[in-house]
Amino acid sequence: MQPRADLLIRKARVIDPASGRDEVADLLVEDGRLLRIGASLDAPGAELVAADGLWLLPGLVDTCVRLPEPGNHRTGSLHSETRAAAAGGITHLCATPDTDPVIDSTAVVRLIRERAMKAGFARVMPMAALTQGLQGQQLAELATLRDAGCIAVSNAGHRVQDALILKRSLEYAATFDLPVVFRPQDAALSSGGCAHEGPVATRLGLPGIPSVAETVDLARALLLVEATGVRAHFHQLSCAASVALLRHAKAQGLNVTADVSIHHLLLDESAIEGFNSLCHISPPLRSRADRDALMQGVIDGTVDAISSQHIPLGGSAKLAPFPSTRPGISGLDTLLSLVLELVQRDQLPLRRALDAITAAPARCLGVSAGRLEEGRLASLCLIDPNATRLPAEDWLSAGRNSPWLDIELPGTVRLTVCEGKVTWLSD
Repeated sequence: MQPRADLLIRKARVIDPASGRDEVADLLVEDGRLLRIGASLDAPGAELVAADGLWLLPGLVDTCVRLPEPGNHRTGSLHSETRAAAAGGITHLCATPDTDPVIDSTAVVRLIRERAMKAGFARVMPMAALTQGLQGQQLAELATLRDAGCIAVSNAGHRVQDALILKRSLEYAATFDLPVVFRPQDAALSSGGCAHEGPVATRLGLPGIPSVAETVDLARALLLVEATGVRAHFHQLSCAASVALLRHAKAQGLNVTADVSIHHLLLDESAIEGFNSLCHISPPLRSRADRDALMQGVIDGTVDAISSQHIPLGGSAKLAPFPSTRPGISGLDTLLSLVLELVQRDQLPLRRALDAITAAPARCLGVSAGRLEEGRLASLCLIDPNATRLPAEDWLSAGRNSPWLDIELPGTVRLTVCEGKVTWLSD
């Protein structure tokens, strides 16, 4: 990273969903700290940034990113992926524990944090594995991993089959007030599937994954969350029934939150027509009714946050027959633009859309980020909402596995500041 910044950003539209602020104002950063927001500020010696017509937002917070390091034959590096994050206005990202090796030791946590710090583009917040090796048999050293810098624990997409082991794991996490992140999907019900069990998969002859594979696991997790009192967050909900279960759980007072990938808000099962492997993801793209329910869940706050569900893959990963291709979309480069696309389509109110990628994910993870707060190290981004971009022309992630590469999208990021340091500045 560069040295801490002295910046005077003048006449930007400052939008901070956490505080409700939405006004044209100046913002002053001195020695990396957000000193003041107000009209006609002056700061001799600070670098002046003219921001007429631009939006100044809190730095984006991404709850679900799979990073390539540490890893074996993975695409990209911490440098390439965090640089893509910074160019997309993302200042804080949560790394899932299904790396190679798994994030179940302090040595792996230190490696990730040291490499992220050396790259200097974004704050990487690792999640620890809930069980050793994600095997679902023995509990990982949760307290030690928390002390090493992990902000939450998760078994990623690996289901803990034994309900007693899972219950004891949740009880242990609750004693340290560690949030547990679930990715609900029953292994038996989803085994061998690669697409939503619906009319499109049937017509294409693809093995399906039913919605109940998600909801049966979600229901079990919610019952255990209620029994243990642990803080829980649910990754990557994909169907209407899951939204209904979560809405009921919140109405009952359970301490639960959830996110949805931006892909599931924009696409449905029809996107895989023609065996389009770029839209092969897990959980799969489901019906239009499911997509509409997910959108309504975001609007009313049942689904708290929107994530990139970033999985960078090499060029050959999508070239096999559809069932044999690797699931995943590279999403860091496009998260902000795709959220703005939903706003432009009048499918999502602006304030709620920005909250879902700034303050809300920070609340879900229990981290201090996603808001413009005077006196704290500044994490923010300055965007041009009226500019358009063709992602293929400025793509930075090493994984180019995205269906939006050649589609014109709204919004460009002019400046990103992460914890007081300039991490991205466009030409």
